[in-house]
Amino acid sequence: MKLIGRLATGLIVLLSPALCVAQTFPSKTIRLIVPFTAGGPNDIIARVVGQRMSEILKQTIIVENREGQGGVTGTDQVARAKPDGYTIAVSSAGALAISPSMQKVAYDTLRDLAPITLVAKVPEMLVVAPNVPANNMQELLALAKKEPGKLNFASSGPGSLPHLAGELFKLTAKVDIVHVPYRGAAPAVNDLLSGQVQMVFLDLPVLLPQIQAGGLKPIAVGAAKRVPSAPSVPSTAEVGMPSLQVENWYGMVAPAGTPQDVIAILHKAAVDAIKDPAVATKLSSQGATLVGDTPDEFRAFIASETRKWATVIRDAGVPTER
Repeated sequence: MKLIGRLATGLIVLLSPALCVAQTFPSKTIRLIVPFTAGGPNDIIARVVGQRMSEILKQTIIVENREGQGGVTGTDQVARAKPDGYTIAVSSAGALAISPSMQKVAYDTLRDLAPITLVAKVPEMLVVAPNVPANNMQELLALAKKEPGKLNFASSGPGSLPHLAGELFKLTAKVDIVHVPYRGAAPAVNDLLSGQVQMVFLDLPVLLPQIQAGGLKPIAVGAAKRVPSAPSVPSTAEVGMPSLQVENWYGMVAPAGTPQDVIAILHKAAVDAIKDPAVATKLSSQGATLVGDTPDEFRAFIASETRKWATVIRDAGVPTER
């Protein structure tokens, strides 16, 4: 009995630091890394959710923008941070599921990061320039097949989600169109408006103002069903291309090794924030569909998205730096 007592006492001593962390967390400011510049969709979503989480946790959350390499730089910073819950990130599909297949990155997403929750999805929309003689998917496919290799599509850069969306479109529709990469979405949209490129897949919020102004023609939303912010635009599933589902997404992660009790606290605060009606109202204008799943569900989602885009990269013969 004495031996059992000593073992129990030792176990309590070993566990007590973790218990203390969970009981006191958060006791200081939390850094929320956004791996992109201020003002973009990733930044807006992180700031809105982070502000509500701060109120829920009754602790300051400071948003820090650490842009570079399409989200890789800031995401890597979190992967290398102390695993105590005080450095977290809202990162994107590119940095978490695409870049590891496109280039050499210092982290392995599911080994070096702890998923907390999938915050939101934002569908990509396919639009064409005003001078393209096509107003719907049927007409666009007919044009592309009539003139193989003559149409082109813009992207925000090689290996970006808009680039791979275009490659998936080519594979799905069996058409020959040429990729024209840009350094970001803004110059791609500018050249699209002037007719120098013919089409692009981009985040819905980026395109909506130009569509509403009549500068671009919407073809389809890369989702299973129509979205409330663009109810007149059919989904790719509606137009007979159900496999052409392309959504950007933003998820909250922490460094691997963060105590599970701390992850649970962050998860509850994040989900409560996501479910807040005021948060939903603010983010609906960004075309976002809020999610708030479990860490295990988010882990499985990241793995699925990683496999999906690795397959597209391979089948389309996209050049990589790996």
